[in-house]
Amino acid sequence: MKKFTVFIILICFIMLGCAAQSKSPAMVRIEGGTFLMGSPLGEPGRHDDEAQSRITVSSFYMGKHPVTVGEFRRFVNATDYLTDAEIDGGGYVLASGEWGLRADANWRNPYFNQRDDHPVVLISWFDAIQYCNWLSIQEGLTPVYEINGENVSWDRSANGFRLPTEAEWEFACRAGTITPFNTGHNITTDQANYDGNLPFNMNARGEYRGGTTPVGNFAPNYWGLYDMHGNVWEWCWNWYGDYAMNPLIDPIGPPFGEFCVVRGGSWVSSGQALRSAFRGGFYPIARYSWLGFRVVRSE
Repeated sequence: MKKFTVFIILICFIMLGCAAQSKSPAMVRIEGGTFLMGSPLGEPGRHDDEAQSRITVSSFYMGKHPVTVGEFRRFVNATDYLTDAEIDGGGYVLASGEWGLRADANWRNPYFNQRDDHPVVLISWFDAIQYCNWLSIQEGLTPVYEINGENVSWDRSANGFRLPTEAEWEFACRAGTITPFNTGHNITTDQANYDGNLPFNMNARGEYRGGTTPVGNFAPNYWGLYDMHGNVWEWCWNWYGDYAMNPLIDPIGPPFGEFCVVRGGSWVSSGQALRSAFRGGFYPIARYSWLGFRVVRSE
C-alpha cells in the first residue's frame, strides 16, 4: 500500500513538472458572430479608413496576451533564429529622448527594462510568421504559412497558429462593445499602458511609463483578453487597404499591398490610437520597440 502511494505521488510530480514546462500559450475561445467593424461618423478621433461594414467572424482561439519575451526566447533557443533587427541593422527605439535606428536594438535590447513576462517587441511581421510556424510544429499541428523568401501564403485548411485577421482582432478587442474602447467612452492609464500625456478626447492626463508593462498587468476585456488596448501594437495578417462596403464573412483583406496592418496602440501611443477601430500599417520588415504580436488558431 505504501509503495502504491509513493508511486501515485511520483506520477503527480511528473505530471505537474510536465505542465510547468508546457510551451502551449494560454488561449481564449472566441465565439463567432456578426458585428459592425469600423467606427461611427460621430466617434471622436475617427479616421476616414474606418468606414463601418457588417462583418461575420467564425469562432477561433486567441492568445490571452501578446507573445512574451520568455515565449519568444524559447523559440530562439530552440532554433537559433535571428530576427530581422539582428541581421539587418537593428531597430527603432527611444534613446536619450529621441527616436532613431540603433544597430544594437533588438528583442533582447529594446532600450528599456523588460522581463520575460513583458510582451516581446522589435519583431517584424516576418519574424512573427516564423514564430507561428515553429509553435505549430511544437504543438503537433500543421503549420499555416508557406514561406518562400518574402512571399508568404496562408493555407486556410491548416490547424496551426497564425496571426489574427484584422476583422478577428477588432471583433475580439470589442468583446461585444460598440464604444470607442472596450472600457467604454474613455480609457485611462489605470486601464491600459499608453502615453498619458496624450489622453483621448481632452480627458484628464495620466501616467507615461516609458516602456512596456508585464502582460496581464491590467484588467482583461469582457472575453478574458489582456492588453488589447495599449502596451504594444500587434501585427495582423492583412495587407492595409480600404474595407469592402458590403457584408462579408471572415474577410482576409486585400490580396497584396505595401503595408501590413497593426492594431491596438502601444506604450508610446496617444489615447486616440487605442480605439478599437483605429488602424495602422507598417512595412512587414518594420521593427520598433512598441511593435509585437499575438497568436490565434482557427477552430
